[in-house]
Amino acid sequence: MKKIIFAGLVTLLGLTACDKVENIYPEVAVVAGSYGLYPAGDSAHYAANAWPTFTANLNTNRSIMIEDFTGHTCTYCPAAAAAAEQIALNYPGRALISTVHTSELGLGGFQEIELPYFYTDFTNPNGLAIGIYFGMDWPGSNFVGNPKGMVSRGPDPAQPVLGPGSWSGEADALMSANVLRTNIQSAVNYYPSTRGVFLHTELEVLDGSLTNDLFVVVQLHEDSVVAPQKFNPGAFPDPPPYDHIDTNYVHRDVMRGCIDGKAFGQLLDSDHLDANGKYYFNYIYELPIGYDANNMHLLIYVRDAVTEEVYHVVKQKIQ
Repeated sequence: MKKIIFAGLVTLLGLTACDKVENIYPEVAVVAGSYGLYPAGDSAHYAANAWPTFTANLNTNRSIMIEDFTGHTCTYCPAAAAAAEQIALNYPGRALISTVHTSELGLGGFQEIELPYFYTDFTNPNGLAIGIYFGMDWPGSNFVGNPKGMVSRGPDPAQPVLGPGSWSGEADALMSANVLRTNIQSAVNYYPSTRGVFLHTELEVLDGSLTNDLFVVVQLHEDSVVAPQKFNPGAFPDPPPYDHIDTNYVHRDVMRGCIDGKAFGQLLDSDHLDANGKYYFNYIYELPIGYDANNMHLLIYVRDAVTEEVYHVVKQKIQ
């Protein structure tokens, strides 16, 4: 029998007469949505007709996450973005980028809206919280100004933030070692008529020596956004008034928040552990108006609450 537990703590649901399937309602609240986002029926119908079945996870390769802390008026940030994209090209499908518009203080000058050109708000509370956590709240943090970033939040748990020049070497080292400590599978059902995203995840801890608390995090990303970006003088040849500004810059893998509102995720605990020794987290989320489902994806990763290392990450397209 499926162990059906929806992650999140938004609003509790009550049972209704038409819902007869055992445990079909979550033991905790659903995330920013309900079965009303399922247009074909109720929760029992969803469980019987739309719930995915995971087969054996045969993946043996670790994937890594490159977190690029950036800003649209940061003149050195486009080069850092290009460095992250090159790593992703070097390791297709295994090096995944999370572009987070934040400073070490959260909202900084490089992330602020500046009219008339820098009108797009790329920030969100979860992304700013990540910046603050690894910036001003982290003892002796290297996160002082943009661009900075992390490669699976390693190698040194005392100092995970790195300059862009160190990203490639750290990525190469992690890929060469290829130590897979956790595994992840995911599946999504998306319903355009309601904008309902039903995400299902299966997580497995492969390394029995992991004793620290582990958390699963689900970030929402926009594949690409065309909006102005400031460059260094001479780097972009537009004449005034666009001097040093690329008005058609493509911002990629833009982190738009976490679908459960939790920047640091949900604990892998016994409530989510099935008899087969795997953890299951299921989410119902309403994709906000203004986002094109074809231009969106989710990053799902497992983090260590003590070392902050990201042990594995997968990408799940919404549509």
